[in-house]
Amino acid sequence: MATADPARPGFHLPLLLLAGFRTLIDDLHAELARQGHPELRPLHGFVLQAVGVDGTTATELGQRLGISKQAAGKTVDRLVAVGYLERVDDPSDARRRLVRVTPRGVDGLRRSAEVFDRLRAQWADTLGPDRVDALEDDLRTMAAANWFRLDVPGWFGG
Repeated sequence: MATADPARPGFHLPLLLLAGFRTLIDDLHAELARQGHPELRPLHGFVLQAVGVDGTTATELGQRLGISKQAAGKTVDRLVAVGYLERVDDPSDARRRLVRVTPRGVDGLRRSAEVFDRLRAQWADTLGPDRVDALEDDLRTMAAANWFRLDVPGWFGG
């Protein structure tokens, strides 16, 4: 086991990882605002992903995000109000209402993916492509096998 370096205390690692994440997310949302999506917030990306292409109910959405049905409902209300989600009758069960991503929501997700590609390229320009590749490889080694999780909002808030 490696010995601790006093110049690099252990608590710096999670803070630096969070700072890198925050930098990427802040840059993403600044660009999305410039591209016509000023309403999108970091949580909203998780919500749009969790709704998925087939839609879902508010209860299922809360479970996917690790938040209460009430919190999911409030978030859905906000995203419906700004045009990223819609509520529709479930064609297979008239008692249920589905939440679906609108074309505006799809556009926000598409633009997010494009901006993330550009941000990754900026990091590669600054650090070098091999170092960014190595960073991603190392994080995959250390992260859990199911590293892409949509329940981050509940995990952070819980």
